[in-house]
Parts: sequence; C-alpha cells; structure tokens
Amino acid sequence: MNKIQKTDNIYETIQEYPETVEIFLQYDLHCVGCPVSGADSIENGAKAHGLEDKEIEEMVERMNEVVEHKE
Repeated sequence: MNKIQKTDNIYETIQEYPETVEIFLQYDLHCVGCPVSGADSIENGAKAHGLEDKEIEEMVERMNEVVEHKE
C-alpha cells in the first residue's frame, strides 16, 4: 500500500481512498465538493484553512491508519 502523503493531491486522495472524507470533515476541510481540490495538495489546502503543521501531520497519520485498517 502506498502511504498518503501531505503532498498528495486532495481530489486524487479522496477518489482513491473515499474513507478519508470523514477525516477531512473532522478537520473542517470540506474538500469533497471543492473545485480547488483538484489543484491543491493536502498540506496546501489544510494551511489555507488555518491548520498548523502538527495538525496536518496528525490528520495524514489518521488517514493512513483508516486506509490501512480497511485493507
């Protein structure tokens, strides 16, 4: 399994791992329907919404845990 990275594209992450949507929402990132999600990385999108580096790392770690658990 490839690990999700903070540099990954938001839209591609959601498409490949729909189970991450809930985690995006828990961090108040409503990326699912956002047209910018196709052009932004997880990190850039999160920073644009005020998340700090520590929160972004935590979020990506949680996404990987959910994806790994599902497989």
